[in-house]
Amino acid sequence: MTRTKNALFRLPVALASVALFALMCMTFADVILRSAFNAPIEAATELTRLLMAVVVFAALPVISFQGQHISVDLLDPIFARLRLERIRDGLISLACGAMLYFPARRIVDLAERAKSYGDQTEYLNIPTFYIGWFIAISSFITAAVLILRGVMILLGKTPDAHIGQEPNYD
Repeated sequence: MTRTKNALFRLPVALASVALFALMCMTFADVILRSAFNAPIEAATELTRLLMAVVVFAALPVISFQGQHISVDLLDPIFARLRLERIRDGLISLACGAMLYFPARRIVDLAERAKSYGDQTEYLNIPTFYIGWFIAISSFITAAVLILRGVMILLGKTPDAHIGQEPNYD
C-alpha cells in the first residue's frame, strides 16, 4: 500500500511544488522590478490567483487522504472515553466526501459557462475554464479519496496515522 500510495501522491505533490516555486520566483521578480525599476509584472495578480489555485487543489487530495486537515478537537475527550474515535473519523470522512460532490458538480457548471462565454484572464488571455476544470477534477478526486479514507477507517485500516495519535510526517 505504501509504494502505491507514494506513486499516486508524487504527481499532485510535484505539480503543487512546481506551482509554488513559480509563484515564489514570480513574486521575487515582481518585488525587484517594482522596487528597483518601477516596472511591476502586470500579470502578477492573475498569475498569483492561478498558481494559488493549482497549489491548493493539487495538494487537496493528498492532504485529505492523510487526514492532515486542520481540525478543532473540542469533543475529542468525549469520543476517547467512549472509544468512538474511529467511527467518528470514518463517518466524518464519508460525509465530507459525499458533500464535496455538490460543489465539484457546481464548479463543472461554472467552468462550462466560462467556456461558452469565452471568458479569459485580463492580461494573459488564458481561458478561465481550464482552471475551473482543474479545480473540479481535483474536487472530484478529493471526494473519492475522502470516501475511500472513511471506508478504510471504518474497516479498521487507518490510511496513515493511528486514530487518536499525531500523524506521521516522515
